[in-house]
Amino acid sequence: MTQRAFHPLVKLLLDGDITLADLPADLRAEGEEALRLLGAIDRTPVQFPGMTQRVMQAVAQRPSRERTLWHRIVEPREVRVRFRPWLLAPALAAAAAFVIWLGRPAPVATPTAVTVRFVLTAPDAREVTVAGTFNQWDSHATPLVRTGSTGVWTATITLPAGQHQYAFVVDGQRWVPDPAAPAVDDGFGRRNSVLTL
Repeated sequence: MTQRAFHPLVKLLLDGDITLADLPADLRAEGEEALRLLGAIDRTPVQFPGMTQRVMQAVAQRPSRERTLWHRIVEPREVRVRFRPWLLAPALAAAAAFVIWLGRPAPVATPTAVTVRFVLTAPDAREVTVAGTFNQWDSHATPLVRTGSTGVWTATITLPAGQHQYAFVVDGQRWVPDPAAPAVDDGFGRRNSVLTL
């Protein structure tokens, strides 16, 4: 028996999407033949005695999916682990590298410049400056300003990070170490204050 392929519009007719009158005139004969063939088919429902009952029994006997999943979770089972020594060394090395990587300290940003306030109490002074490694020991480069009538002299400057030695110069002649900072011998019989930033 050969199968005949109908035009797509005739297939729409068979599906009930269009009527015979909707077909173009040249396809109406093919549409009528297709409807005749469809009408010749026996449309009586096929009965399978006992089929419904057998299907329902099979469904009732089949364990539910939830029960099967629960049994998979709680039922004991054998687990086999294969030890492969040639894989142990690379795995341990990778684990150690990972632990070292996690444990490394975060990089700490060191400031490149720090603002510092120099303070000296000298009530009888007429002029105070600070000289040090940061200004090539120039006693006139960084003057301090007198604040109020209490004789407190201050200067605020920005210095590069690191260690600096300095001293206050009072009235252009007397070199005074900072009493609030540690001091070191300068090698010429005087003491210089030390500032570490």
